[in-house]
Amino acid sequence: MSATAPYAGPSPIRRPVAAAALLAALVSLVFGLLLAGAGPASAHAALTGSDPQDGAVVDTAPKEVTLSFSEAIAVGDDSIRVLDPSGKRADTEAEPRDLSEGSTVRYGVALHSGLPDGTYTVAWQAISADSHPISGAFTFSIGAPSETTVALSSQEAGGGPVGVVYDIARYAAYGGFVLLVGGSAFVLICWRGGASALPMQRLVVRGWLTLTAATLVMLLLRNPYTGSGKFSDAFDLAGLQSVLDTKPGAALVSRLLLLGAAALFIAVLFGTYARREDEREKKDLTFGLAVGGGVVAAGIAATWAMSEHASTGIQASIAMPVDVAHLLAVAAWLGGLASLLVALYRTPDIGSAAVRRFSAVAFSSVVVLAATGIYQSWRQVGSWSALTGTRYGQLLIIKVALIAVLLAVAWFSRRWTGRLTDTAVASSGGKEEAAEENTAPAAPDEASDDVAPERAAQLARQRAVLTATKKKRIRDADPERSGLRRSVLAEAAVAVVLLAVTTMLTSTEPGRTEEEAAGGATAATAPAVGGPVNLSMPFDTGGQNGKGTVRIDLDPGRTGSNDLHVWIDGSDGEPMDVPELKLALTLESKDIGPLPVVPNRLAEGHWTASGVQIPMAGDWKIDVTVRTSDIDQVTIDENAKIG
Repeated sequence: MSATAPYAGPSPIRRPVAAAALLAALVSLVFGLLLAGAGPASAHAALTGSDPQDGAVVDTAPKEVTLSFSEAIAVGDDSIRVLDPSGKRADTEAEPRDLSEGSTVRYGVALHSGLPDGTYTVAWQAISADSHPISGAFTFSIGAPSETTVALSSQEAGGGPVGVVYDIARYAAYGGFVLLVGGSAFVLICWRGGASALPMQRLVVRGWLTLTAATLVMLLLRNPYTGSGKFSDAFDLAGLQSVLDTKPGAALVSRLLLLGAAALFIAVLFGTYARREDEREKKDLTFGLAVGGGVVAAGIAATWAMSEHASTGIQASIAMPVDVAHLLAVAAWLGGLASLLVALYRTPDIGSAAVRRFSAVAFSSVVVLAATGIYQSWRQVGSWSALTGTRYGQLLIIKVALIAVLLAVAWFSRRWTGRLTDTAVASSGGKEEAAEENTAPAAPDEASDDVAPERAAQLARQRAVLTATKKKRIRDADPERSGLRRSVLAEAAVAVVLLAVTTMLTSTEPGRTEEEAAGGATAATAPAVGGPVNLSMPFDTGGQNGKGTVRIDLDPGRTGSNDLHVWIDGSDGEPMDVPELKLALTLESKDIGPLPVVPNRLAEGHWTASGVQIPMAGDWKIDVTVRTSDIDQVTIDENAKIG
């Protein structure tokens, strides 16, 4: 029931072709504009640089460590921690200083004086301007790399069980918003008689309850979600106060206040409005509810726009109202679709006029979605490489494909809408009344005055059940109505998946930012985990018994501390001892090294070294120097991916 104007008669050839052409044009326009590009945009802040740099080896201890980000972030006392090789704090543990200048976002922490040589770990965690927690870690060394006992949690910021529950609440909040706003709009615009229908009342009220409960859960979990990751901190009053001082916290509180106004709107819609008989008074009340409800709905939508992707990056003043319009269009379309499905399955009274009015509303919603979606896609993606090479871009492709499927199913719904009539239900009215009279039990004798009221109530209930059963049978026997129900059910199933993908997009790093982070000077993630490195390198020193093979195992083969084992086999395959064996590691792409390694002899033909430090991941060159006599020596090398 999406991109469908009111039906004006079947045209089995031209209409499908026109619909397909329109869809192809919209898709082409979306992806064509993605290539236009624009200036840098951000959402989900990315670490773009640091001083000292990741993996750097400095001669003297710096006075402070600074980190640069792609956008504004919110920091706290422990947002940036510098840990010495033993895991103790090397910074002064004060709140990071804001060193930002112009468009450059930079924060720094002071270090203690007299720091010893060794490898230091910098761990950071903050909240980006679009409300999502971010974190990462890197290392640098003073003097020379050393063994470090620092073990950072592999759990990303916003992850773990708290992150799972928070994400579920986010999905539920979007779903509740769609049902609340879309259901109310369906009643006011498409089917005013639905205000007195119990299934419609339940749908809208459940949407309100879901959105309210999800918002409360998100507000309570916001502190552990962006911090410790522990459920017990949900009721930390100090943490809750700090959340209220942030932009996401203010947005959630504002949403709760607006939901209070929405509760009053629901009470009037399904109370006073549903009972109003005078058409003129009902028309005036409809206008008032539409204006008031529209303001409340836009306000609730704005609580997302003011705290997520739309609130940061380029053209934020344009992006936020565009995002509000996008959310309202989604709610009118998908929420109306859910309402239509409930009406078709649960109420026998909805007529063809209401279905056709929703068809027009859905068409208008899709036009708004197309316009706002094109702008949002250009703003958040901006290039073919970001469209196909980032998770955000791939999710966007899936979303466009789902919209195409939804429009295709909607075309079938449109055909059923054109055939839909009210004849079956209308013509059955007299028959139903006659049937009720013929099947209703006889009235009790007037002498039984004591039982008359109870008997009358029982008869009324029986008549109501009979009437509802007959209406359902007549409704189910209408082939057009049954066909429409099936196609709308298929639309609703696709719409659920589409809403889930849309929610995932709101929590995914936009393609522009991901590409910026990938091209930055420093990776904004914790050290990568690799696998054991195994090398086999033949050598020939040129002297007698100077040929053999060096076998190297580096375990676990990642940044940080590693164990090194070296075996030397002679030309006959037997273990071979040599007077001297040295190794050096160099990361030429970052000008790191050579870092010398002198292994200790463990057994014949077997050398080992523990605590070999790999400061950062990359393509490392491993040089091996083998001396087989006083004058015979050779240096061989091979590259290996570490980390």
